[in-house]
Amino acid sequence: MILLINICKERLHFYEFVKPILDILKDNNIDFFVKHYKELEKKDLDKAEKIIICGTSLKDIDYFEHYHNFDWLLDYDKPVLGICGGMQIICMVFEDKLKTLRKAGKGIFSKKTEVGFIKLNFEREFLGLIGEKEVYALHNYYVKNINKEFFILSKDPIPQAVKHKEKSIYGVLFHPEARNKDMIRNFAKL
Repeated sequence: MILLINICKERLHFYEFVKPILDILKDNNIDFFVKHYKELEKKDLDKAEKIIICGTSLKDIDYFEHYHNFDWLLDYDKPVLGICGGMQIICMVFEDKLKTLRKAGKGIFSKKTEVGFIKLNFEREFLGLIGEKEVYALHNYYVKNINKEFFILSKDPIPQAVKHKEKSIYGVLFHPEARNKDMIRNFAKL
């Protein structure tokens, strides 16, 4: 059974960021249940065979202040996939700092959002992705210096896909529920 962790503060964001993953699992007859991260209990973690920490919208960053709710990741021994905000949470728990995307402009820096399709190169297999793949990006934040406990499996030049070196903890900054649904099915098969 897969636990989908909803990190959305706004209820309507559930339909854009959690429901598509729920639909992929449902269409493939994979058992799951959904919990909001503020309602998560130890019994939920124990019940789950795998966990997906779903993403949320660009301005819905309430989880930044509550990432310590995920400190259980440090000792968790089952597969976990963090998508966008989920990857950011994983990296913050493992003591990495988030950065805002920036673009240069006449000596000053301004916020930049990465939205749309981008091409990534996966030199090693990552949940079924290998070689050049088009993915859907939607984020303002990234992790500049990934913790040494993680492999970086794709960059553009920012880290887009990571895997813990010893645990089955995966993180992607892009949204596989929008473009690379097989990746979610491959995670479910681990």
